[in-house]
Amino acid sequence: MKKLVCLIFTLSMFSCSNNPEVFIPFIDGYWEITEVTLSDGTKRDYNYNDTIDYIEVSDSLTGFRKKLKPNFVGTYETSKSVETFSIKIENDSLNIYYKTPYSNWKETILNANENQLVVVNADKNVYIYKRYEPLDLD
Repeated sequence: MKKLVCLIFTLSMFSCSNNPEVFIPFIDGYWEITEVTLSDGTKRDYNYNDTIDYIEVSDSLTGFRKKLKPNFVGTYETSKSVETFSIKIENDSLNIYYKTPYSNWKETILNANENQLVVVNADKNVYIYKRYEPLDLD
């Protein structure tokens, strides 16, 4: 019985442990929002987006996010505004601290992998992104 309790405890510890650091390599890139779930449970699907987010992270865990507008020739129109950020691991969470001349805010990455990025903001709104793939008109 004692061995069974130890085994269950050990398995539960490993299954519950999160290492948010594993999300960092997947943050870089072009992302398209697919869905937002507001804090009240209301969902909004995004079937079409005229802008995407480009996120770049450096080795020093700083970076920037910029809005881009894809066009039909495979290039992007870019906005002049850039949101710089720093990434910190705090209390088993991966937090992004943004800073612009107008505001500062924090978002927490809930999941990041090759195809999906899930972020929650201070208002408890959850944003789901998919990796952007340019249109192939050929």
